[in-house]
Amino acid sequence: MWSRPHPPILFRMSETPVKQQSTAAFYGQAVASFALALGATAVGIYNLETDAWVRGFLSIAVLYLVTSAFTLAKVIRDRQEAGQIVNRVDQARLEKMLADYDPLQKL
Repeated sequence: MWSRPHPPILFRMSETPVKQQSTAAFYGQAVASFALALGATAVGIYNLETDAWVRGFLSIAVLYLVTSAFTLAKVIRDRQEAGQIVNRVDQARLEKMLADYDPLQKL
């Protein structure tokens, strides 16, 4: 009995997409922008004409905001990377199922 060839696989797991890397210029611009914004905020808080406790409170609030932003960015990145891994596993399962399926096998 003749066998039908397997259906073509559209995406092979060995052909994983290339991970996008930021350029050095983009990285430098991001670091410089962050440093400038943090420095300008610090100078603004320091030059406020108010009591020291108000300046201290605002300084702590800015530091808390910065650490919270870094944590949020890390959590979002980790969740996205985990989703990519799950998608790759699901894709591999689908490819195996399609490769093993032969509609004429029962004839």
